[in-house]
Amino acid sequence: MIGAGRNRREQRVGQDEDTPDGTPGEAPQGGRRRLAEALWPPRLSRAQLVVALLLFSLGLGLAIQVRSTNSATELRGARQEDLVRLLDEVDARQQRLDTEHQQLQQSLATLQNSSQQAEEAQIQTRAKEQQLGVLAGTVAATGPGVVLTIKDPGGKVQADMLLNTLEELRAAGAEAVEINGVRVVAATWFSDASPGSVSVSGSHVAQPYRFTVIGNAHDLDTAMGIPGGVVQSVGQLARASATVSEQKSLAVTALLPLSTPDYAHSAPP
Repeated sequence: MIGAGRNRREQRVGQDEDTPDGTPGEAPQGGRRRLAEALWPPRLSRAQLVVALLLFSLGLGLAIQVRSTNSATELRGARQEDLVRLLDEVDARQQRLDTEHQQLQQSLATLQNSSQQAEEAQIQTRAKEQQLGVLAGTVAATGPGVVLTIKDPGGKVQADMLLNTLEELRAAGAEAVEINGVRVVAATWFSDASPGSVSVSGSHVAQPYRFTVIGNAHDLDTAMGIPGGVVQSVGQLARASATVSEQKSLAVTALLPLSTPDYAHSAPP
């Protein structure tokens, strides 16, 4: 009986070591293969996949929450001195921004005022240039005035009488004067030429002498007609006469070339 029991144990052990196909000695190798096939590739059911996604979403949300509350936690746990320092820094930054804003506003206002001042200065400069040009005879002029005509068939009117006439016109407010197409300015000079003609700044001018004068027409007419004035003085000469005609609009178009002084220069203001 003992021998029969030993034989049965040996037979049982031999059957455990057999492989599934009945080949003895291959049991350990077949077990490892079955374990590997069970683990890879992983087989996930739909429920397991849903659980995995939920766990991933929960972990991500916790991480974001912790990160967003770090700054608040730091401020909540900061000391009073640190909080005061942070507030001071914020106030200082705000003050710097306010100062910069004010500076920019001032710069803008300065630029705008400078632009307006420059434009106004240009307008005034152009107006002054026109005024000086009229006086200098380099710019044409228009306006009301009178036309003084002196007829002298006998050749009795000489340069000195024409000069006196010009001075009377200037005293009465003449602003622009032209004699027979010759512009008259402060530097204009007169000299006698042949009988019945004079030289005006080197230009030969023959009678009748026609003064085109821009200014207050009434004042100019009155000045020419006063007793002992130009009209009466010329009328006393043989065959000579002087007439004045007021005009609402006249044009003095004769111009003088602009000359550059040789020695005089503008002085600083």
